[in-house]
Amino acid sequence: MTILVTGGAGFIGSNFVLDWLAITDETVVNLDKLTYAGNVHNLAALANDPRHVLMQGDIGDSELVSALLAKHQPRAVLNFAAESHVDRSILGPGTFVQTNIVGTFQLIEQARAYWVRQDTAARAAFRFLHVSTDEVYGSLAGNDPAFTETHRYEPNSPYSASKAASDHLVRAYHHTYGLPVLTTNCSNNYGPLHFPEKLIPLMIVNAQAGKPLPVYGDGQQIRDWLYVKDHCSAIRTVLQGGRLGETYNIGGWNEKPNLDIVHTVCDLLDELKPRADRQTYRNQIAYVTDRPGHDRRYAIDARKIERELGWKPAETFESGIRKTVQWYLDNPQWVEQVQSGSYREWVATQYAQV
Repeated sequence: MTILVTGGAGFIGSNFVLDWLAITDETVVNLDKLTYAGNVHNLAALANDPRHVLMQGDIGDSELVSALLAKHQPRAVLNFAAESHVDRSILGPGTFVQTNIVGTFQLIEQARAYWVRQDTAARAAFRFLHVSTDEVYGSLAGNDPAFTETHRYEPNSPYSASKAASDHLVRAYHHTYGLPVLTTNCSNNYGPLHFPEKLIPLMIVNAQAGKPLPVYGDGQQIRDWLYVKDHCSAIRTVLQGGRLGETYNIGGWNEKPNLDIVHTVCDLLDELKPRADRQTYRNQIAYVTDRPGHDRRYAIDARKIERELGWKPAETFESGIRKTVQWYLDNPQWVEQVQSGSYREWVATQYAQV
């Protein structure tokens, strides 16, 4: 048996592939464009593993996708491939439209063409699982109930709008063509192998380098935090038992303001790798102008997946964040490898005020 994973060299995708092959012998065909965030170093442990087939390519390349499906005959396609950073979408939305909307269309269209050619048993067993985000639901006020799967879509950034469009395409392919799809909408992930442009890894890396720790606005933007390994286990659970055409929200039940996250990271670093001058890393915090249209609060109601499929996160935020900080301290070579010149240039532009 084989599954096709797209975006499997990125943060969430690579964690999923590593965890999948740690618990099953089922082959993974891994299609990744290997852009700045798709890193082959994430998959170094699988370099000589015949169960892992890595192919560099774009989900928008219909001929390539068609050929991979025909050759490997996967029982499922799991779509992790996406441009995912809100700040980058504000600076350059066109890439997000191309990858997240057009790319998803090309991928699901080829999956449909492949699916209809299968025999009855294979068609019944096939799944197309689309990995999405809670950001499609928009922003919540402080006392609003958390996002459920029936919450109205109100995306507020080019990134979230492009993901919302891809979600709608996946839903339409189920209702129009009968394609057996599943969609997951997750909260903010954190954990090992996270490219250091997102909040938690950026704070860890900048702190160690003696650089400012940039915090947008007042730092009171609230997010629900989900340890990436928990996210991967939830996706496996949905793939195995999710109801066709359904959406499952995946969250960590950890709503916290961004500033609290930064303080926690600083405090853990004070404990695990203190500064040479014995001062707290909190002294490196620098407040910067808030980004345009910054959503104030996200919160995921993950009761549906627990009720229907029996899944809930294994990690608390306290256990997950400690594991995360320790992983970055233990893997300085990985951090050095991913910090290419283009990445440093982008960070310098984005946080020029610091």
